[in-house]
Amino acid sequence: MEIINDFIARALPFTEWPMFILLIGGGLFLVAYSKFLPYRFFGHAIAITAGKYDDKSAQGDVSSFQALSAAVAATVGLGNISGVAIAIHDGGPGVVFWIWVTALIGMCIKFYSCSLAVMYRSSDADGKLQGGPMYYITKGLGEKAKPLAVFFAICGLFGFLGVFTANQFTETFMSVVEPNESIANFGDFNWQLGIGVVLAIITSFVIFGGLTKIAKVASAIVPFMVLVYLIAVVVVMSLNASQIIPSLKMIFAEAWNFKTVVTGGFWGLVIIGIRRAMFSNEAGLGSAPMYHGQSKTDSPIKEGLVAMLGPFIDTILVCTFTAVVIILSGAYLEDSSGIVMTLSAFEKTLFGYGDDLLMLIVTAFALSTLFTYSYYGVKCLSFLTNPKIGKLYNWYFVIMIVFAAVASLELVKNLIDLSYALMVIPNMIAVLLLAPKVNKEAKKYFQRLKGEH
Repeated sequence: MEIINDFIARALPFTEWPMFILLIGGGLFLVAYSKFLPYRFFGHAIAITAGKYDDKSAQGDVSSFQALSAAVAATVGLGNISGVAIAIHDGGPGVVFWIWVTALIGMCIKFYSCSLAVMYRSSDADGKLQGGPMYYITKGLGEKAKPLAVFFAICGLFGFLGVFTANQFTETFMSVVEPNESIANFGDFNWQLGIGVVLAIITSFVIFGGLTKIAKVASAIVPFMVLVYLIAVVVVMSLNASQIIPSLKMIFAEAWNFKTVVTGGFWGLVIIGIRRAMFSNEAGLGSAPMYHGQSKTDSPIKEGLVAMLGPFIDTILVCTFTAVVIILSGAYLEDSSGIVMTLSAFEKTLFGYGDDLLMLIVTAFALSTLFTYSYYGVKCLSFLTNPKIGKLYNWYFVIMIVFAAVASLELVKNLIDLSYALMVIPNMIAVLLLAPKVNKEAKKYFQRLKGEH
């Protein structure tokens, strides 16, 4: 494992600048090019999600709400609970500001990419509608661009493994098992391996059921657990109201710390923020378009607006609340990272029982994330081969859950960071080149909408 980790760690610096230029530079271009359109129609996006503009005769496998729930299920989860803690551990409180900046830009990227997913969706060998980067690259840019789509799909075979989630879920349970010697030494049982096996078995019951089953489970679990998490955070913040403003001030002050001790200095701090934001909301990555491309919708623009809400929910809301709790509790000063830091923050601020509540929430988030991620990998392998072979990805996915349970956080984090950075490159190139097509479609959509009112 050490050899693999060393190789990945050495490859990472070469992906930082292409990712930064395409994600932030490309994202800012889209914000200006759209004339802030996604942000101006935020309320309309909520109305679409609520079903106000549903067309029952529209093609697709899942509703816009189910697609958003499934996409958010893959993003609202351990990326927001432990990913933020890792970011603060690696870069200090100021890194949260750069997570916000990336998320706001990400809302516009999601609008464009998920609009393209519906605009250029096509049927697979089984006759089912498919959407996502591989399809808008090949259909939108033409067959000459197929190598870009193939490159994206190959990287997706690694990037869409649930390794980070499985690793952090195992860490959560080990934080309870290890202090209790009678449990930890129970017959020399390997708890990490045991947790990985159980997690793999539970995940397999859902993921072998396909998209419809995943979407149903995700739309049932995610909204409720997000609500429970937000209530817990609001209670913590209410009990420590005097510390909220100082915590936010610290985030803004440290965001512009040019003398930071972070590796790579100020730019290192910004890069950490971008990486963790991308892991949190996946804007620019190309994962959400795979779900939104199969929505029952009659308009690409409607789906793009629904998708735009994802980064707002999982990063602007959930990540901010997590960060404030970690900072005001003082947990960020401890020598811990990931889920252990967040558990410590909740234990300190919720009468000593916060870590138990967080464990329940983490369990639901971990499972919903694993259910949705497997589907992304199936789509990548199906594109590279065919739908029949694509389904075999689920077996590989389940085995890798067990591997991730016993792997180090450093290896898992580096694998995800490298895969994500590589996936951003082909996806963002396609989104930027096809942006004029989205603007043209948006003009038609809003003219039609104006005519209906």
